[in-house]
Amino acid sequence: MSGPYDDIINLPHHVSRTRPQMPRADRAAQFAPFSALVGYGAALVETARLTDRRIELEEDDRAAMDRKQQKLMERIGERPEVAVTWFVPDARKEGGQYITTVGRLKRIDEVRRVMVLVDRTEIPLDDVLDIEAEE
Repeated sequence: MSGPYDDIINLPHHVSRTRPQMPRADRAAQFAPFSALVGYGAALVETARLTDRRIELEEDDRAAMDRKQQKLMERIGERPEVAVTWFVPDARKEGGQYITTVGRLKRIDEVRRVMVLVDRTEIPLDDVLDIEAEE
């Protein structure tokens, strides 16, 4: 067999005396796939993430919630343990999620409309869906 490269096919591999060899990891990076859509995967994950819609309480439910808050205000000195289910808005997309926070009630700030727990967690009263307290 004869071909156009027969004169160089059996020569030894050239190694430079003046330049260091490139590390294998850097050589491999040359052949890494090019991602023309940087961030596209993260955008897909964000779009697929589910959020809940805020539930608007009916007038009767709102009145019952106000009665629970008044009962808690009467017992505020006891620092009752409460489980508050409330809506946390999502920072990146419409909606949010409902979480339940358990702790001891420190005070209810009616001016700022927040419920403050002993661990300094502040829960906006307008976002509260349900309150359960020890009797």
